[in-house]
Amino acid sequence: MSATDTIQREIERFVRESASNRHEDGSGPYFDEPLVGFASADDPLFVEYKRIIGSFHLTPRELFEGAFGPGTLHDGTVVVWILPIPEETRLSNRAQDRLPSKRWAHTRAFGERFNSELRRHLVAFLEASGHRAVAPLLSPLWRTVDAPPAGLASTWSERHAAYAAGLGTFGLNDGLITPRGIAHRIGSIVTDRALPPTARPYDSPRAHCLFFQGAACGACIDRCPVGALSEEGHDKALCRDHVYGTVPDETSEAYGVSEAGCGLCQTEVPCESRSPKARGRPLELR
Repeated sequence: MSATDTIQREIERFVRESASNRHEDGSGPYFDEPLVGFASADDPLFVEYKRIIGSFHLTPRELFEGAFGPGTLHDGTVVVWILPIPEETRLSNRAQDRLPSKRWAHTRAFGERFNSELRRHLVAFLEASGHRAVAPLLSPLWRTVDAPPAGLASTWSERHAAYAAGLGTFGLNDGLITPRGIAHRIGSIVTDRALPPTARPYDSPRAHCLFFQGAACGACIDRCPVGALSEEGHDKALCRDHVYGTVPDETSEAYGVSEAGCGLCQTEVPCESRSPKARGRPLELR
């Protein structure tokens, strides 16, 4: 079995077997079987992101050497996974027109807590085989940045890491459209284990979005309850005010979580559970 297969199977096993990947009422998992991709830590895209996102965005090398010291990364790899949100949760959010469903909110809060457990587990798994690793979102170097004109951003974008690892392209709402759709969470780690990268089966950052391919779509525009989406793109300020202001103000007591997300533009859209550019079926990655 190859090293990439070993890592992929360990991620799949953890998602399948972990008790933390279960709704507290016993009604099912937060996430379905994951997708896994790999990118070289020295892929030129990560340097290009400093121009596209901002100079504050860290490369894999900067993150790794920030944790272990200068010169400690030679041939490294970024491991990225997609955690697809199950149909039952997506259906519950489809029925909403202003605030997320309780099931969606719990996936955002408790499911992301599980995702961080997976990050820590994979770091430990690699360390047990003699390799070092760091989870960018658990690193003290990770922080959010309000940087015009990009708007709200961070020092490491897991969506952009997933794009580099061949896992999907961006939609009008800036979400990542993967072979399992746009309704998901993402995780990543950087390791000094050299692994072959996953091919990128697309030639454009917007390749899987129907709107950017000239189709009469824009379904996510109609789903946004605050008008943060238009044919001009994604108004991050309006989106942020709703997701981090209105939603928790109105749902925290009823849902029992302080962060509920929104996700309306990720449900009841053609890219909810697959890439609509894949002729009716998910793309094959590996």
